[in-house]
Amino acid sequence: MADAYVALEGERVVEARARAPGITRGELVFTTAYTGYEESLTDPSYEEQILTFSYPLIGNYGVREERFESDRVHPRAAVARELTDDVAEWLESEGVPAVDHLDTRDVVTEIRDEGAMKCGIAAGPDATPADALDQLAQCKHMSDHTEIGEQVSVAEPETHNEDGDGPTVALIDCGAKGSIISSLIERDAVVHVLPHDATQAEVEDLEPDILFISNGPGDPVNFEQAGELVEQTVGEVPLAGICLGQQVVANALGGDTEKMEFGHRGVNQPVRDLRSGQVVMTTQNHGYTVADPGEKLDVTQVNVNDDTPEGLENDDLDIITRQYHPEANPGPNDSLDFFDDVLAMAED
Repeated sequence: MADAYVALEGERVVEARARAPGITRGELVFTTAYTGYEESLTDPSYEEQILTFSYPLIGNYGVREERFESDRVHPRAAVARELTDDVAEWLESEGVPAVDHLDTRDVVTEIRDEGAMKCGIAAGPDATPADALDQLAQCKHMSDHTEIGEQVSVAEPETHNEDGDGPTVALIDCGAKGSIISSLIERDAVVHVLPHDATQAEVEDLEPDILFISNGPGDPVNFEQAGELVEQTVGEVPLAGICLGQQVVANALGGDTEKMEFGHRGVNQPVRDLRSGQVVMTTQNHGYTVADPGEKLDVTQVNVNDDTPEGLENDDLDIITRQYHPEANPGPNDSLDFFDDVLAMAED
């Protein structure tokens, strides 16, 4: 007998089994990744979303904290065909509802056909379909989460690798994955992590060699202060961005972004470099994309599947951004040289 219910936009209710109790709501999305569930579940870019795993068995190599991308689970709930006890107990300890024993192929197909959608979940011995439908009715669109930056950003500045001999990076934390910071530290950079709403004065006080806008959740237009920083510093300091960071940079410099139907979430997204013709496999997690890069940015890389911009650059202004995750956690290591290119701008 079902003890969990997933209410989809349109009010269709899917029965499931509760693995971690609770009621919640969020945008229902899916990932095609078949490994890296720990990294995905701790990725701040999944804030305010419900994560569905298309791979049928989640948890088959346990849970290890050293693979976490942040200090907590960020999706509002997890949905899978089968969750192991290790993952279920971890999610329950985090207070995050989890359900399984439902046809995730059907759920993923509906998301692909209808787009990412509002969702309500109720799980536990007292859960009812009405509880899930009530959560669905209260669910907001991602673009309406205007304060989402506060939920994922550091509250106070942090400094990592203070004695490093490499360039000084001012990383604007819009929901940065830990592996981005690690990738910079591995190259001996000094990394100052600043809140998403850091001011121009706070950045200038650090005298950074690079301004770096991180990944993060939701609509890039809701990260207004990060966009203003880009406008204020472009041409003065080399500028880099990953994922949401690329979108923020594009919006700030006269471009435009838009919401995708169901986004790119997985570890096998093919990206072609327009200069070399080389195709690399990438890790991605985003529901918005650059629709128009504007006149100041050149598209240098595109997604092979749908031609959306994956790389933007301006050599004269020292700007380089990527829509995918070059730090590749989880995923292939094809694009790790992005961090070398970023730090090289400071040396030049």
